[in-house]
Amino acid sequence: MSPRKPGARFGTALRAKARALQRETMALYYAGRDPRTPLAARLITILVVAYALSPIDLIPDFIPLLGLLDDLILIPLGIALALRLIPAEAMAEARAKADAALARPKSYAAAVVILLIWLAAAILLSSWAYRAFSPS
Repeated sequence: MSPRKPGARFGTALRAKARALQRETMALYYAGRDPRTPLAARLITILVVAYALSPIDLIPDFIPLLGLLDDLILIPLGIALALRLIPAEAMAEARAKADAALARPKSYAAAVVILLIWLAAAILLSSWAYRAFSPS
């Protein structure tokens, strides 16, 4: 058996953390839709997801180190706060739903169809913009 490279263990740990974060994010989605989840937890979940997906940050990402630091601090804090506010039984059911969803086989055909739809929309939008804004 050959010895592992030092970076291999780090890469494996990083992939495991990414999968755990994916699972928790999906579980938060399911828990946010559960009627047992209080309104405050739902609002915090929406804000955290919106902030994570938003191109607008408190500190822009192009500022070295600080730009990414706000994402690394605010998003996990928001997730932790939402997790504290969601009832344990609702979160347990949401985690089970997330595990089941992540265990389902991936449909690459559906991914290709969605990608083609986005590509067609981008082509149509760009051709419209070209015709609408090009000097005649």
